Amino acid sequence: MSSDQNKTTSIRRRLAGEWSGRKLGGIVSSTLLFLLLVPLLFLASLELRELGSLSLKTERRIETERDADGKINGLFYSAKLPDTEQSLREQILPQVQIFGILCGGLFLLRIVVFFGISLPAHNRKLEEILSPLDELARKADALSRMEFGENKYQRIEDAISQLETDEEARISLGDRDLLGIEAAINNLLVRIRESNRQQARFVNDASHELRTPIAVISGYADMLSRWGKNDEKVLEESIAAIRTESARMQHLVEQLLFLARGDAGRTQLQKEPVRPDDLMREAYEESVMIDEKHIYRFAPGLPDKEIQADPGLLKQAVRILLDNAAKYTKEGDEILLSTGEKEGRPYLQVQDAGIGMAEANIPHMFERFYRADEARSFEGTGLGLAIAKWIVDKHGGYFEITSREDLGTRIRIVL
Repeated sequence: MSSDQNKTTSIRRRLAGEWSGRKLGGIVSSTLLFLLLVPLLFLASLELRELGSLSLKTERRIETERDADGKINGLFYSAKLPDTEQSLREQILPQVQIFGILCGGLFLLRIVVFFGISLPAHNRKLEEILSPLDELARKADALSRMEFGENKYQRIEDAISQLETDEEARISLGDRDLLGIEAAINNLLVRIRESNRQQARFVNDASHELRTPIAVISGYADMLSRWGKNDEKVLEESIAAIRTESARMQHLVEQLLFLARGDAGRTQLQKEPVRPDDLMREAYEESVMIDEKHIYRFAPGLPDKEIQADPGLLKQAVRILLDNAAKYTKEGDEILLSTGEKEGRPYLQVQDAGIGMAEANIPHMFERFYRADEARSFEGTGLGLAIAKWIVDKHGGYFEITSREDLGTRIRIVL
């Protein structure tokens, strides 16, 4: 047996010993507690029956009676109420003997159950818990015994250097001893290629989104240089367009930076106690103030609920849902904010009466830069819902989406 396997065996024995010691200590202490409480209850019931009451001032004593050889043949319990003539004197030796037999039998029964059922079951459970560690120890032992000469290193190096650029290319070492390394390298290749594809897609999409505002700004700048100095109308139109496109580009860049920081792990949640009703009420009041084109309603459903969350980021996710709802809902129609609970988990909900989504688009709605055909005529970057999903994922939550074309969309953040 290897040293690693010896260590896992030692850990198992130590854990089993510690658990057995705790369980045996519990059996002994509970039996002693039973041994103390039951006689007290018996004597208390005896006083209640004979004297009619219990008092801390009652004079109590236990007397023994012995025969000529000094052997105990009687055990009496005496009690006398203060300031009265009421008293009792009761032979309790038979009850004490029966009680002693019962305690001993109970203790032996619990010991038998412990060693016959509990301990084997615990050891089996411990085996299951530690089985991955045993397997790791066996694999480490196998690796330590494997002959890994210079020729195997050379084989790995040659296989990697001859790897084709094809997206589906894999290495094949042709060595049974190197099967684990071969699988690990191929899995790493798959992850690297997928990461490269995601980065390339992200850069292409970002470039595409930035190309339009840059082209507009460039066009109006040329117009300004040619006619803007002498034509006030051209000047005002150009300045307004440049401002609009600059704001759009700034918004897009901010969203890209948020996702980039999140992917790099540089955006940390600052969690604190938050009331979902309070957070949604703030979002509701802000929407009423900045958007007069729609009717907003709020239905609180968690008056006393409090959760641990980052209030700023969570409200940002709600605001993204509200911005989308307002964008795709006709003027004068209603947008409903609400809170509630599902299977013990609180949720925040935004429901609109907008254009809705086709069922085929729902699985893709949180993808970066994804925009359904029916949404392309509306202004947007396609990054808002991706940001909302990142925030909700970091809170350990998930989305529930119900949407019907021309009827509206209901999005629920379950935390």
